[in-house]
Amino acid sequence: MSGLYIHVPFCESKCPYCAFASAPKRPGDEEKFLRAIEREISARRAGFDSLEGFETLYVGGGTPSVISVPAWRHVIEIIASSIKLARRAEVTVEANPGSLTDGHLELWRAWRVTRVSVGAQSFDDGELRFLGRVHDSAQAADAIESCLSAGFETSVDLMFGLPGQKLRDWAKTLKRALLPAPGHLSIYQLAIEDGVPFARKNLVLPDGYEQYRYAQWRLARAGYGQYEIASFARVRRESRHNLNYWDDGDYVGIGPSAWSNMDGRRSKNAPLLDVYSDMICSSGSAVVYEERLDPGPAARQAAVLALRTRRGIDWRSFADKHGKVFSDEVKKKLEKFPANLVVTDAKSTALTQAGFRVANKVWEDII
Repeated sequence: MSGLYIHVPFCESKCPYCAFASAPKRPGDEEKFLRAIEREISARRAGFDSLEGFETLYVGGGTPSVISVPAWRHVIEIIASSIKLARRAEVTVEANPGSLTDGHLELWRAWRVTRVSVGAQSFDDGELRFLGRVHDSAQAADAIESCLSAGFETSVDLMFGLPGQKLRDWAKTLKRALLPAPGHLSIYQLAIEDGVPFARKNLVLPDGYEQYRYAQWRLARAGYGQYEIASFARVRRESRHNLNYWDDGDYVGIGPSAWSNMDGRRSKNAPLLDVYSDMICSSGSAVVYEERLDPGPAARQAAVLALRTRRGIDWRSFADKHGKVFSDEVKKKLEKFPANLVVTDAKSTALTQAGFRVANKVWEDII
């Protein structure tokens, strides 16, 4: 499986916790972005990267629904004319409740979008204001209902571990998110990275353990399997695109700040739209960072990625790809963890639900 990712660098307003490469649109930014991604795709087609047969396409950001419907038509034209998707490709678009319109949904449905990921984050209006979101809880609920009514596989993103958040508050958000029965939910603990506005506020964050454990219990009761540390889905509703990431598969990234991973070589594009556009226009490439990991680090990274998932590490395929020496090294490190955290059978090793709750400790030991 191979995946294609397109990064949209726009948002309605910059959330104070967000460290992603995004900013509110300026006049002319949409046109600059469209020209640049068209040129990058053209340059990649002329180079060594194949742009055919993608099993998944994921348009993320930023906020792809901030792009106007006419601009989205241009995006679709660029993709349709230059990129070959597999017949049953999963095509996902991220959307925020404050910018998603019926026009977006109609256009996506008429094309080949199969899945919409809605950035609700919370169903508590006070929490949404604290997070700097431009929508309220009613808009979040309406957006999810609209996606489901339009026939899309729908995922809902939620955030926990906020300052002062009580378990009952988190329980109410989960209950409201489950009401329309979306096929997929992703839950993320609030983390504050250097350089974001929240980093200057000296916020005290809870450890999030209680909320995370409650979500595991509540979502299981509602019929959602935890197939990845932050991802829960009904049967056969998993995100194929994200599974490819965790399987350490190949993917091509298009747009500002987009990462690519091809044949063990990782690269990243320039994060700022202006710099990205200038580089693409002058040379056809906006790569500002590139690496090929040595065998040991590559094996340990692949192990950590696999342990994010419920199925864990398949030892036969892991040894085939990374060698028996590194396979034995990782296996030995995992053997010291108790059975309530790590479960091993003849073929594989995976984290239990309790293991997911302390996954950082496991990963630290492997790395």
